[in-house]
Amino acid sequence: MAEKKVTFPYKFGTMIEIPRAAVTAGEIASVTEFFSFGTNDLTQMTFGYSRDDAERSFLVKYLEVDEKTKTSVLPFNPFQTIDREGVGRLMRMAVEEGRKTRPDLEVGICGEHGGDPDSIEFCHIIGNNYVSCSPFRVPVARLAAAHAVFKYSKGLESEK
Repeated sequence: MAEKKVTFPYKFGTMIEIPRAAVTAGEIASVTEFFSFGTNDLTQMTFGYSRDDAERSFLVKYLEVDEKTKTSVLPFNPFQTIDREGVGRLMRMAVEEGRKTRPDLEVGICGEHGGDPDSIEFCHIIGNNYVSCSPFRVPVARLAAAHAVFKYSKGLESEK
């Protein structure tokens, strides 16, 4: 019996899960066709603490608003919504540097942030092509992605 050769299309890419990957994205893009941001790990590495430890102990305290100063250490849980100033800055840099090297680079996000409307909007702003999330978060993710496209295509808000 003769062997039958089977071919199928595929893309070669990588997860961007640590700060060094984000800051060397231009170099990485020279050998990849896509990036997928693993934002849970990227958040852990950027903040320097374990998600499990943080959410079970000190993170709750960091989110509490002090009655006297009306401030908190963190304005929101960075494991639920992307921290645009820190983690987001690394993501934006990676997208820009990656696309300088490979203009057709596909960029996406995977993980729990992929089901958060604010995080999805940010990913649209920085030029992501896709969102991957848990199955139960798909309806929210699709709606949030459509809302971001509509919001920014109609000039309702300037992209930051």
